[in-house]
Amino acid sequence: MIKILHFADAHIDIANHGRHDPETGLALRVMDFLKALDTIIDTAIEERVDLVLFAGDAYRDRTPVPTFQREWGRRILRLSRAGIQTLLLIGNHDLSPAVGRAHALQEFDTLEVPHVKVLDIPQILRPSDLESLPLQVLAIPWISRSRMLATLDLDSNQPDKAYEQIEERLAQLIKGWLDDEIDPNLPSILMAHTSVQGAMYGAERSVMLGRDLVLAGSLVRDPRLDYVALGHIHKAQDLNEGMKPPVVYPGSIERVDFGEAQDEKYFVIVEIDEVKRDCPKVRWVKLDGRSFIDRSLRISDPQDVLEQMMRALPPQEEFAEAIVRFSVEYPRDMETLLDEGAIRRYLEPAFEFHFIRRPMIETRIRLPGDETISKLTPLELLEYYWKSANVDSHEVPELNKLAARIISDSLVEE
Repeated sequence: MIKILHFADAHIDIANHGRHDPETGLALRVMDFLKALDTIIDTAIEERVDLVLFAGDAYRDRTPVPTFQREWGRRILRLSRAGIQTLLLIGNHDLSPAVGRAHALQEFDTLEVPHVKVLDIPQILRPSDLESLPLQVLAIPWISRSRMLATLDLDSNQPDKAYEQIEERLAQLIKGWLDDEIDPNLPSILMAHTSVQGAMYGAERSVMLGRDLVLAGSLVRDPRLDYVALGHIHKAQDLNEGMKPPVVYPGSIERVDFGEAQDEKYFVIVEIDEVKRDCPKVRWVKLDGRSFIDRSLRISDPQDVLEQMMRALPPQEEFAEAIVRFSVEYPRDMETLLDEGAIRRYLEPAFEFHFIRRPMIETRIRLPGDETISKLTPLELLEYYWKSANVDSHEVPELNKLAARIISDSLVEE
């Protein structure tokens, strides 16, 4: 039995703000991420896993400051000293788009850290590359568009077409590996930092950089694969649940923003029977990260505004040490009724509090001098309404089609 630990999207310095720990000098939010990383490393050592797969994005960006490199390095060195093989796949946040620039995990290669291998180009790792572990790993790090354009001589003036060509080349590469290069008698793992067709993103994607390359779902669900270890999408999910191969995004190790407020955070322990080659056992291990609480309120009644706001917030014991956002929408003439000081005093137990004011301004559309409402058709009136209601211009054509159909049906019925 081969036991593997799979995690991804550590981003240990992505929340480098707010209060700092007096002993370490690190932001307390950074320490949240490091605590999650410590849990992962401790579990790998305690459970004596054979292999750790990190599927990309160690930091916030490609140029981490030395302090964060030190903290990441300390933890990876613990795996090295425990004799645990560790594969570090390069993600989009780890890689410079400029050809020839070092990536954020370069030092592990440069210093030849024992048992640690950095995967920065597409490649197949065989047992001879994995200290005789009876396994093969097909590695696809993040593919930089600029590098691929230069390597494959693609047309940079047609970016959409270039992405299609890159995706096609990647699909051909993986299919070629499966058809001609892997040993069918050994378990095979596909490890990739990319998006997969059908994957669910979180509510916000602010952490993503640039457009995604997307692999076809049918490609990663190929039954010749035993497990697919993915990174890049922060929402934990198995795209082939209960089937072989499991296609797993473990998600980010800590909540990054309010778009992940409802997401639970995990890493994964996988057990592959190299003899039976049946569907691997996948165990999701929950990480206890800091809570995010997001509340909103729309006020229309000027009576007891503070009481309305208090009712919209949870009891104090629920948000102690949590990160809280409270968005209040209200008519602008009620601005003076919002007692922000009282709200902040109530939320003092929170780790961090964001109060978002959203005053509503009544929009009135003036008709041209030569037009009256009686002269306008229902659809023309709707156009004015969409503008007054600030409806997204991309939604208007579909709304107009629906309205025209409703009007047409009503006329037929008459």
